[in-house]
Amino acid sequence: MQLFSTFETTGFLEMAISTLEKKGIKKESIFAVPLDNRVEERKILDTLHRSDGTSLIDIGMALATAFSVIGASIGFKLAWGPIYWGLIGAFVGFVLGFAIRLFMELVIKKKKKVLKGKHSEVILIVDCEESQADIVEDILWSHFALGVAKVK
Repeated sequence: MQLFSTFETTGFLEMAISTLEKKGIKKESIFAVPLDNRVEERKILDTLHRSDGTSLIDIGMALATAFSVIGASIGFKLAWGPIYWGLIGAFVGFVLGFAIRLFMELVIKKKKKVLKGKHSEVILIVDCEESQADIVEDILWSHFALGVAKVK
């Protein structure tokens, strides 16, 4: 039986491996594979097939609505009239909101990402007898595995 588990690269992984060896699992039956970190930058614009769940136009649409109402209201007193000033207000509001959201994505969220310092994960594969599977699973969970799966 094989048990697959994922760990962050911490001392708990080393302690889990040494505990497994103390419980009678051979070194040849324990296989650890570190995952590579992502090297490419996160994409800002979504495509048809990939979306990250954030929208760049949400603030722009809200500000476009607000500015168009204000522009149309003031436009009754101005030379071009309420329709043109409403459209101008909508355009200015959308551009301003889009710029605010783009700044938030590029500068503020990028800094938070760098400060987080997420370590790469390690996949730990343990080959054991079926009678040892529950013990091995308990050891992996007690050493803070992110996930564990059994394969017969």
